[in-house]
Amino acid sequence: MSFETFASGLQGLRVNNLWRGFGTAVFFELGRLRERTKRDGSLGQPVGEVTIGIEWSWRIEGEKSIICGSWSDEELWEAAFDRLRNTNVSQIKLFGTLPEVAIFTSSSLCFVSFSTTEGQPAWSFVDRRADTVCSYSVKDGKIQSEIG
Repeated sequence: MSFETFASGLQGLRVNNLWRGFGTAVFFELGRLRERTKRDGSLGQPVGEVTIGIEWSWRIEGEKSIICGSWSDEELWEAAFDRLRNTNVSQIKLFGTLPEVAIFTSSSLCFVSFSTTEGQPAWSFVDRRADTVCSYSVKDGKIQSEIG
């Protein structure tokens, strides 16, 4: 399945969890959540039917300005994340010569990835809605999908 077809199937899914990983990594958990146990046996963040991960270099855009980004004061992040939680995905677009992702939500906010270091754009999607897990990321400047 093409990434565009996959992304159009995410429209309407709810952002049921949005959490911060290490450093500036951000994870969106879409759809129904299920508990996750870490390797040490403790509970981790719940995972959604679909997880969107952005490792670094991102920003949250309002209709007329940037709300905050990965280089903003961290005190601004949580309030902006709250504005994205419990919204629905309205559209996901790719842009740029090397594909970056823009996640539009029902709150009129847009979460945008834009890697600023050498290498590849640092985002991924993991789809757990079927019996087989499928993931999308960028490798050698192109969208790569893996099943397994």
